[in-house]
Amino acid sequence: QVQLVESGGGVVQAGGSLRLSCAASGRFVSSYAMGWFRQAPGKEREFVAAVSWSGGNAHYSDPVKGRFTISRDNAKNTVYLQMNSLKPEDAAVYYCAADHGGSGTENSYEYQYWGQGTQVTVSS
Repeated sequence: QVQLVESGGGVVQAGGSLRLSCAASGRFVSSYAMGWFRQAPGKEREFVAAVSWSGGNAHYSDPVKGRFTISRDNAKNTVYLQMNSLKPEDAAVYYCAADHGGSGTENSYEYQYWGQGTQVTVSS
């Protein structure tokens, strides 16, 4: 069993930055690929970024590529999402997810564990 707790959400002006954190606990969490997803009101949950268990491979959705950076610190069992140049359309609840044995997929159904989410609001 893996537990995930997100933090770092808040209100920021367009063009600003936020760093989200996802603290993981449980056995062998460092062996899980990790992903970030988001869901805005009235929209489906969408992939944002994912990173392999080693941190060596990361990929991003097109809307955030070049602005967001995913990273992980396995010594701290924590995954980060650095979000720069935020836009109003980035506003959503952001979820952290863990995928055992995967390399970090864009498909939400492949993730076994999810956090409760953290709200990001971007004012224009």
